[in-house]
Amino acid sequence: MKALVYRGPGLKALEERPKPVLQAADDAIVKITKTTICGTDLHILKGDVPTCAPGRILGHEGVGVIDTVGAACTSFKAGDHVLISCISSCGKCDYCRRGMYSHCRSGGWILGHTIDGTQAEYVRIPHADTSLYHLPAGADEEALVMLSDILPTGFECGVLNGKIAPGATVAIVGAGPIGLATLLTAQFYSPSRTIMIDPDENRLGVARRFGATDTINNGKEDAIAKVMALTSGIGVDTAVEAVGVPATFELCQSLVAPGGTIANIGVHGLKADLHLERLWSHNITITTRLVDTVSTPTLLKAVTSKKVDAGSLITHRFALDRILDAYDTFGRAAETHALKVIISP
Repeated sequence: MKALVYRGPGLKALEERPKPVLQAADDAIVKITKTTICGTDLHILKGDVPTCAPGRILGHEGVGVIDTVGAACTSFKAGDHVLISCISSCGKCDYCRRGMYSHCRSGGWILGHTIDGTQAEYVRIPHADTSLYHLPAGADEEALVMLSDILPTGFECGVLNGKIAPGATVAIVGAGPIGLATLLTAQFYSPSRTIMIDPDENRLGVARRFGATDTINNGKEDAIAKVMALTSGIGVDTAVEAVGVPATFELCQSLVAPGGTIANIGVHGLKADLHLERLWSHNITITTRLVDTVSTPTLLKAVTSKKVDAGSLITHRFALDRILDAYDTFGRAAETHALKVIISP
């Protein structure tokens, strides 16, 4: 089968690899019909995720059709159309029983990280009964790919961890797919002001279409001064970091109001300064989280009922044999205006 393989920092290749086989009784083999590329994949390629070893098939998002299942898999059968969660969960360990699936003792974020992932024709899914979801008949498979990762990530790590509430003021730093997913799902809670900050004018335009009340181009404007002007000099109740670089995390520290929350989503490969000399007395909360995907069933209903237009995040489509072009397009988003790219084997 064809697969996109990580070969070390800055290196990747489309290769022929053996079709995966069942390794445990609760495994399933899924034939991929749609997958995508995540910003986390770009972090891996930059060398920011040393736990991902060269030789790994990348990808942790997708939908597909069950090919085979192990003897212990009782919820799925060959031919079922399924959504693949980016988090694999045994459903039984102490972390899973607390709803922290991302820290599952035999799962967590393993797809495209410590085991082979979804940017291939087939993928092996451990703990299939608790790591896959049935797709409703007639569902838009492309839109549902957004439920593998970015929608639950934006909702859980940004909205829920950020304690976004009715009437709250929110700044989202980073208008990439994760920041926009946070913006879409923040509207479940009717914040009074959602401010999107990004140096890319095209992405700021998308943010306005998605419901941002204000946008700031921090490549041209003083984001701190503008946010303070919009909030009567107080700052925002929630500042969401959706990029993963030191400068944006430090910017969030300058935007948050006393008593507010900084919700980190970004994947950080470098240390960032925490300015306790300013913030020690401000009663702020800083949250970090790897998505648990506990919200996937709720978001699945929201997407299939059209309450959230997940398909609007998709800008480009490629065949699997053009996945290197897809990576080039996704990696040059400022030039290509790419958000999410769909890849079809």
